[in-house]
Amino acid sequence: MVRALLAAAVVGATCAVVGTYVVLQGMAFFGDALAHSILPGVAVGYLVHRGNRGPILLWALGAAILASLGIGAVGHRGRFREDTAIGIVFAGMFALGIALISTVRGYAVDLAHFLFGNVLSVTPTDLVLTGGIGAAVVLTVILFYKEFLVVSFDPTFAQTLRLRTGLFRYLLLLLIAVTVVISLKAVGVALVLAMLITPPATAYLLTRRMGRMMALAAVFGILSGVVGLYLSFYAGIASGAAIVLVATALFVLALIFAPRRGLLAHRRRAA
Repeated sequence: MVRALLAAAVVGATCAVVGTYVVLQGMAFFGDALAHSILPGVAVGYLVHRGNRGPILLWALGAAILASLGIGAVGHRGRFREDTAIGIVFAGMFALGIALISTVRGYAVDLAHFLFGNVLSVTPTDLVLTGGIGAAVVLTVILFYKEFLVVSFDPTFAQTLRLRTGLFRYLLLLLIAVTVVISLKAVGVALVLAMLITPPATAYLLTRRMGRMMALAAVFGILSGVVGLYLSFYAGIASGAAIVLVATALFVLALIFAPRRGLLAHRRRAA
């Protein structure tokens, strides 16, 4: 249970920090596509290691990186709109994953944890790997905070500053890919998008400053992970679903009661 709490907190914070860019840039479709595009890596890892789920995380990471680079390459320099590039890579990778998984006998049981999460199965090795990767992701965001900010919201100004916009764009895609993979054990492929989107969206309702939004999103992500895990323990429901439900409940409360952007505040101004 202690390992599960630590893993849930790490995943909640990492998803929230990276998810801030996902929310502000309208990249929710990218996050969803990337979450499903890791299936070929999961299937290949399962086949290569004959059912040993330990090394599958590395194969999933490889598939996520490949998918993110593929999306960047297909949509490079306006060949296609980004949503078209995402759709092409998402459909191809997801279909490949289904094809590979369908060849594994008993896959419905053995791979179910990767689809829906099982944070209570986190091992000490998983925790160290998740914590290390999560810390590296957050540190990268902190180190290149200004560059990501300029490249994300004013690419023209970034070019005048001679920033390598393409490099930072690919780096951001890679960070999202890595974050999706380390969330596998906690919430699974099916629910990882919620952890990328919901805590940052909650923070967005409460503040207009980027740094503060990122910090609040991390707090909401950690809170969702810890409270959701306790909820799953006492209510007897799936841990991944419980974590996402808590995150959604926090969003609903913010949507209603946020001082400036909440529904009640909007109604008071309208009156």
